[in-house]
Amino acid sequence: MKIALFGKTFNQGFNPFIKELFNLLEKNKVELSVYKPFLDFIKCETGEDRIVAGVFNHFTDFDKTCDLMVSIGGDGTFLESIPYVIREQTPVIGINSGRLGFLANISKENITEAFQAILTGNYTFEFRTLICIKEPAGMFNELNFALNDITIHKSDASLISIDAYINDEFLNRYWTDGLIISTPTGSTAYSLSVGGPVVVPGSGNLIIAPISSHNLTVRPLIIPDTNSISLKVHSRNGTYAITADNRTVHTDNQEAFHIVKSDYKLKMLKLPKTSFYETLRNKLKWGEDVRN
Repeated sequence: MKIALFGKTFNQGFNPFIKELFNLLEKNKVELSVYKPFLDFIKCETGEDRIVAGVFNHFTDFDKTCDLMVSIGGDGTFLESIPYVIREQTPVIGINSGRLGFLANISKENITEAFQAILTGNYTFEFRTLICIKEPAGMFNELNFALNDITIHKSDASLISIDAYINDEFLNRYWTDGLIISTPTGSTAYSLSVGGPVVVPGSGNLIIAPISSHNLTVRPLIIPDTNSISLKVHSRNGTYAITADNRTVHTDNQEAFHIVKSDYKLKMLKLPKTSFYETLRNKLKWGEDVRN
């Protein structure tokens, strides 16, 4: 089996777990390809110089024959791994080396159990919807897609106004700090923090959620993901920012741009006895009394 490892950094408390992972994969004769800056960090942090089959520095030199990408870090690191795997539909799974993680959902304490399942083929796949900026083309070059959300932000203290259209039908002019267009996967990310609903992956929906709307009656809206969304931004200083997951562009583009469901889908490896509902209970502490 060929596995790629992607990560950035981790705190010292994760050292025993990264050693556990490498030992387990070496014992099972897994062919490893590792993100070079991450491999250098591991050597510096743990003092161990691990021998690997290959390294990669950019999604253009990623080994497309890998059977699995393993992201080590938090959800931000998981999002950064997507450009490496999306075109070849390489499945991806995340190990959470930090705290809260909806995408990186293997806890460090369960690494051995999780990889015993992976190495014996005891898993399934699930596909997650992505969205993209269809027009204007080239705003994020090849990376114009997002797993979580595409968001418009103001660039200074002044409110911006955003005219939103659904399938070319006028919806609303938002007077706001920004506007989030979220997938179901992203419903537990930025959208949730501004009062958006939790949406189960696979529901076939998108969420339009304003950030600090000046009109308190404007609420998040769920629409079918077969719809297209057009946005025209008006900014007092003529500039604003747009993000696609963890990538940001500052622009003065005054043309409307169009957001649609991407042709790409993210292929995620799913372990047995795991579910989105279990993740909600555990990560959001549903049902627990945490007042004391």
